[in-house]
Amino acid sequence: MGRSRRKSIRSRRIGPRRGPRGRKARPTGRDFFAGPAITEELNPYATIIIDEARRRGIAIEVTDAEGGFFRLTYGGRTVHCRESLSEFTSGVAVSICDDKAVTRRVVSAAGVQVPGQIDTDDGDLEAFLARHGSVVVKPARGEQGRGVAVGLETMDEVKAAIAEARQISDRVLVEECIKGHDFRQVVIDRRVVAAAIRRPAQVIGDGTSTVKDLIARQSRRHERATGGESRIPMDGETGRCVRAGGYAFDSVLREGETLAVRKTANLHTGGTIHDVTAEVHGRLVEAAIKSAAAIDIPVVGIDLVVPSPRSSSYAFIEANERPGLANHDPQPTAERFVDLLFPLSIPTAVRGAVV
Repeated sequence: MGRSRRKSIRSRRIGPRRGPRGRKARPTGRDFFAGPAITEELNPYATIIIDEARRRGIAIEVTDAEGGFFRLTYGGRTVHCRESLSEFTSGVAVSICDDKAVTRRVVSAAGVQVPGQIDTDDGDLEAFLARHGSVVVKPARGEQGRGVAVGLETMDEVKAAIAEARQISDRVLVEECIKGHDFRQVVIDRRVVAAAIRRPAQVIGDGTSTVKDLIARQSRRHERATGGESRIPMDGETGRCVRAGGYAFDSVLREGETLAVRKTANLHTGGTIHDVTAEVHGRLVEAAIKSAAAIDIPVVGIDLVVPSPRSSSYAFIEANERPGLANHDPQPTAERFVDLLFPLSIPTAVRGAVV
């Protein structure tokens, strides 16, 4: 999730002051809470972790606010992070997650269920489409749902989507389209900490505004609510979804009428997220943990397609090595992340229950 876009600041420390002759001064609230000056420069995905670190008295150094980079120091250990991606995640694990075809092969070898998939350079696209009826086109590399088109049923649609996906990655994959909900599980230290259903962007008519105006208005609302992290792109995929619904950008929806303007449920393209952590079937939890273990990654977002979070059926979609922890309120995602980095910072009263 490459997310941040605010103006960068120089490296700044938040932590204990030094007293006379270099001795560590007694910490005060001001030492560990540097006020809004730093957090205003950071995106929500970094801020949620820094807020939890502050609460525990962990020293913080923001190394690049625009990119969401910071260092945390506690008990003699220093860990450099970019949001939820830390030094604990190996370069090999990042490389596996970065290539969706590789990710699929790795988790499939571990017994996780995956949809059919071909590389556009190697496979017979017409035969693949005829076999599955509906397909997904996605860049082999990419994030935030960019270049992904879902529910394509004709070769013309597939070819147009491939051309758009090639703007993101030279390699493009075509995948069997599985009907169901977009389902994200956040796995930290081999435990599912949060689970959510993600829904694609949609607009609701007011009887006077055009579809284009409704999208722009909804996009502005998402942008304000997420600190600029979510917006509905006015691209070819949005146009295709509008046309698939029987409308054009200059059409006027009846009051109360709903139109889906994206097929992908990614938050960065205007999707919404709904917590279902308490409802998840054990087999879905097992699939997420098995995927994380196969990739050998300590923190990961595992995306599945499911009929329902209560169902045992699923298909693996992808793994994200830098999941957004701020998207899963009220689940303790940041707390469990900091627990992983600094187990000794866990309050003694609850340490046995967490570790």
